[in-house]
Order: sequence, then structure tokens, then C-alpha cells
Amino acid sequence: MRRKIVAGNWKMNGTLEECNMLYNQLAEKTNKFSPDVEVMIAPPFLFLKELAEKQNKKIIITAQNCANKEKGAYTGEISVSMLKSIGIKYIIVGHSERRLIYGESIKDISEKIVLVLQNGLVPIFCIGEELNDRQCGEQFSVIENQLASISNLSPVLFEKIIVAYEPVWAIGTGETASPEQAQEMHAFIRNKLSEIYGSLAQQTRILYGGSVKPNNAAELFSKPDVDGGLVGGASLNADDFLKIIDAAG
Repeated sequence: MRRKIVAGNWKMNGTLEECNMLYNQLAEKTNKFSPDVEVMIAPPFLFLKELAEKQNKKIIITAQNCANKEKGAYTGEISVSMLKSIGIKYIIVGHSERRLIYGESIKDISEKIVLVLQNGLVPIFCIGEELNDRQCGEQFSVIENQLASISNLSPVLFEKIIVAYEPVWAIGTGETASPEQAQEMHAFIRNKLSEIYGSLAQQTRILYGGSVKPNNAAELFSKPDVDGGLVGGASLNADDFLKIIDAAG
């Protein structure tokens, strides 16, 4: 059975004081976390080390991004090895905001995934279609194209991948894919991965992201191919995030 994940992506939100406060509010409730759910939070880069050093084993500190280069003259970038050196084990890669705002290509994302895996860390690989893609009936071809970033991995490396399906039209908009739409796409993703990696795809955890809230989380997570959520705005409110974690258990 695939263990559920609830991951909070804090994006570019919060001062150090605010992030510490939010972390502490979550940490106070970890005794209520189900053992069947892995809980992750991805704070801004500046605060990763301080929060990672709090050593609450039930809250996994995760990075929001990484560079597609090992090291060198890349001003402002943060390498996988830097993140590894402060104890980070999971890195979000390919988020739609990185693709759309910063122009990351499938090649860029593929390079990041390889670096993450080569360093022994785990990528949370994000994919998702835009509203126009869905309206034109092209959502499946868009997703299949994005999956090219992980189509050439060895089976040993592929086993570590976590996938997050985030329909772009549902991120931060208040719109959410229906549980049926989410399941349909998650099943499609798993089937496509099965064509490449066989039965290993049955072990791959596929998260849903896109306006996950306390009032829709349980129904989304009940679908057979939805293995948890990558949560944006609702993860910035401790009460809401805790309710979503509870819904996954």
C-alpha cells in the first residue's frame, strides 16, 4: 500500500518569525498525525536550515526548487549539494510557477531531476496542464509530454520519484479539479509510467495539487490513484493544514 503524503508549499511567504510560528503550531500537533501519512513543508530557502535543525521527525523539511547545475558561476542559484549539506532530502522540481514565470523547460527540469537523484535525494516532480489545454481537450498530450523529463531514468532511480499533478488552472484560483477529474488524470499518469517502468509504477506516489482545502481533501484523497496532496495556500494556515493532514489519515 502506498503511504500518503501531505506536503505544504509555502512559496514566497512569511518572515523568519512567521515561519517559525507556523512550524511550531504544526509541531505541537504531531502526536495526532497518522503513521500512514508523511507530512512535509517547503519553507522559503532562507529558513530551511533553521527549521531543519528543529529535528521534529514527523515534519520533513523540503526545498521548493534547486539549480540544474552542480556548482559554478550561477549567481543567486542554490545547488542540490548545498541543500543536501543542510539535511534536506526532498526537493520540489518543475512547479508550474517555475515553468511559466521563469521559463524552465522540460530539459531544465530533467537536468534537475537527475542531479537530485544522483545526490541521493528525492524529487517531487510537478506536472500539469493550463486551462486552455483542458478546454481544447489536449490535457493528456500535455501531461504525456511533460512526463518526458523522467522517461529515461534507470528503474533504480525511477523508484524514488514522487509525482505531483497540479492542473495550472486550479493553483491559487480557488478552482479545484473534481475528484473524478483528479482520479482520471492520476490513473492516466500511472498507466503512462507503467508503459515505461512496468509494475514499478504501482509504487509511485502521485499527489494532487490545486486548491486543496479542508472541505475537499478527504474526497480527493479517497480516490485510488491519489496518494495525497501538494498544498499551497491552505498550508499557510496551521488549522487548515492540520485538517488536510487528518483527511489523509
